[in-house]
Amino acid sequence: MSSYTPPLRDMQFVLHELLKVTDEFKGMPKHADLDVDTINAVIEEGGKFAAAELFPINASGDKEGCTLDLATHSVKTPTGWKEAYAKYVEGGWPSLSGAPELGGQGLPIVVNQCFYEMLNSANQAWTMYPGLAHGAHAAIEAHGTEAQKTMYLPKITSGEWLGTMCLTESHCGTDLGLLRTKAEPQADGSHLITGSKIFISGGDNDFASNIVHLVLARLPDAPAGSKGISLFLVPKFLVNADGSLGARNPIFVTGIEHKMGINGSATCQISIDGARGWMVGQANKGLAAMFVMMNAARIGVGMQGLGLTEVAYQNALAYAKDRIQSRSLTGPKDLSKPADSIMVHPDVRKMLLTAKAYAEGGRALALYCSLLIDKEHHHPDTEVRAESAELVALLTPIVKAFLTDNGHIATNACMQVFGGHGFIKEWGMEQYVRDNRINMIYEGTNTVQSLDLLGRKILGNNGESLKKFGKKIALLVSEVNDDEAISDDMQEFIAPLTELGTKMTAFTTELGFKAFSNANEVGAASVDYLRVAGHLVFGYFFASMAQISLKAIAEGRGDKFYQGKLQTARFYFAKLFPETLTCMATARSGAAALMDTDAVFA
Repeated sequence: MSSYTPPLRDMQFVLHELLKVTDEFKGMPKHADLDVDTINAVIEEGGKFAAAELFPINASGDKEGCTLDLATHSVKTPTGWKEAYAKYVEGGWPSLSGAPELGGQGLPIVVNQCFYEMLNSANQAWTMYPGLAHGAHAAIEAHGTEAQKTMYLPKITSGEWLGTMCLTESHCGTDLGLLRTKAEPQADGSHLITGSKIFISGGDNDFASNIVHLVLARLPDAPAGSKGISLFLVPKFLVNADGSLGARNPIFVTGIEHKMGINGSATCQISIDGARGWMVGQANKGLAAMFVMMNAARIGVGMQGLGLTEVAYQNALAYAKDRIQSRSLTGPKDLSKPADSIMVHPDVRKMLLTAKAYAEGGRALALYCSLLIDKEHHHPDTEVRAESAELVALLTPIVKAFLTDNGHIATNACMQVFGGHGFIKEWGMEQYVRDNRINMIYEGTNTVQSLDLLGRKILGNNGESLKKFGKKIALLVSEVNDDEAISDDMQEFIAPLTELGTKMTAFTTELGFKAFSNANEVGAASVDYLRVAGHLVFGYFFASMAQISLKAIAEGRGDKFYQGKLQTARFYFAKLFPETLTCMATARSGAAALMDTDAVFA
């Protein structure tokens, strides 16, 4: 009963009016000739694929789930999913941002991320299979040998082969230093890998002819802890010298997890019984190599939260417009009907606007980060590349945690709009709530992301990266104040943003001093701190989008889109941005109320 329409107009607004991507591409020789029409055409066709091929099999895939044949250790995905993947490959979608020398189309990451937002809205569980291949590709490209790149990357680029990352073991999740999987060196330079892994997304499927597992394991002489972890490429089928598939490698699925959501995504238990693998990168430096894939996955998970926020909002809005129930508090609005649409109720509008604001703010941030990745990889200026990489590192935990936390808030709010119908499967809303819930957990829980942001990305370099983002805010404020036509109207956005920017410096310094005497202060404050940082970043983008909209309105452009964008920005600053005050207060309250509680748990 649900539906999905790709948000092409807002994507085009973010790409071309907010980020001005084609101007940015002119500074990157690889993308210098890419124009607005080409970008829009690609995104439009991508939206058609998502809406026509993936959305119709989302609910059925959730109901059917995956099945495992224990005799063959093979996974069967839900009905229609294999066929959809074949169309995905036939359409050239896996290679969209792949390097031309590997058979890719060479389009920017930012264009590919627009496509992936729509895939996630249409069917997050299906999208996880090809999404993981991008991360595997990035890790091999960054750390693999030339022979590994030649053998594996073209097949991953085309979509013929898929990938996984095999990290987690039953006794250790985030603390990978505890892992026990072993790697025994062989005379031919390969290794025999033995161990077991759990929670492996896409551990097997019936989409691709081969799966490239990237497995963390220990060499016999490896030091203890995270300093003794190496990364290995372990294919499902061994690959012959001519690129053809050889013998089955003994890396087998032994079980599929029965989950709360993303049921069409095969989350596998894997047994590795002397499987042959090849080291990627240096010995005992596996985490550094794997982090290429993990960071890509973290941004990808943020896109999952964004995708579900968007599709939940669309369906809640459509329902609210049609559902009549009771009358407006200020008197009947539609006397032709026995009741008014629930759109007349302030709290229904608050729930809808919350989802809309979190979708639009998340889209701006996610695409900005994607553009930074393009600049990091392809800009000829080394300083631009370095600064882009630094900002991506700063913003990645915010993309992962803030967008998925917001997705949790938004999908629950949208389900609430439906009232009792939202709790019923036929309407589709409860699936969005269930599917999004994992996004706050995997690829490093959102608490881990918060610790990474405050402990490593902020305090780790004395706030230098944050100051660089602060310069962007200062530049926006200066532009607004110099523009007499809109400066007065912009104050409702600029004033609270400037105030938070000023407070952020003292807030961060205060937490840093507390951390010197007690590291638990970072743990106690980090989740609240990330919420504040997320709103600071969203505030910058909403103020920028309001600036663009006010100018468009002042120029007489009659597109109602700009009025809607302006009203969303007003709602965001009035109703969501003030969360920063509470979060700063709770962060400052310290660790004692959490840690001096032994009597509570006695």
